[in-house]
Amino acid sequence: MSSSNVIGSLIFCPECGNLLDIPGGDDDLIVCNQCSYAQSSADYEAMEIVTTSSETAFQSPLKAKRHLVQQKAPTTEGSAMIDEKCPKCGNPEMAYHTMQLRSADEGQTVFYNCLKCGYVYHNG
Repeated sequence: MSSSNVIGSLIFCPECGNLLDIPGGDDDLIVCNQCSYAQSSADYEAMEIVTTSSETAFQSPLKAKRHLVQQKAPTTEGSAMIDEKCPKCGNPEMAYHTMQLRSADEGQTVFYNCLKCGYVYHNG
C-alpha cells in the first residue's frame, strides 16, 4: 500500500487518481471503476481511520447558547443568593442566575456558582 494514495479515510487509485470504493465484506480485490486497476483489499485491512470534528462543526441554536453560557464569566457583584449547599466545598450559600436554553414552553435552566470555591453547576 502506498501512503501517497491514501488521504484520511479516502483511497485513490495509484494509476489514474480515481476515488476507490472502501473495501468491505468478502471483497478480495479493490478494483478501480475508471482504469480497472486492481489491488488486494488485505493491504487496507489494518488501516486505522480516525475522524474528528471541530467545535464549530454542526452548529445549532442550542449549542450556540451553551457556548455563550460557558464563555460568560460569572459575576459575583450583586448576584442573587440562595441557601444552597455547595456540593464541592459545603459552603451553605451560593449565587445563582437563570437562562432560557430550551424552547419557550420548557423551564429555565438555573446556574449555581459557589462564591467560596468557584464551583459551578446547573439544574438541567
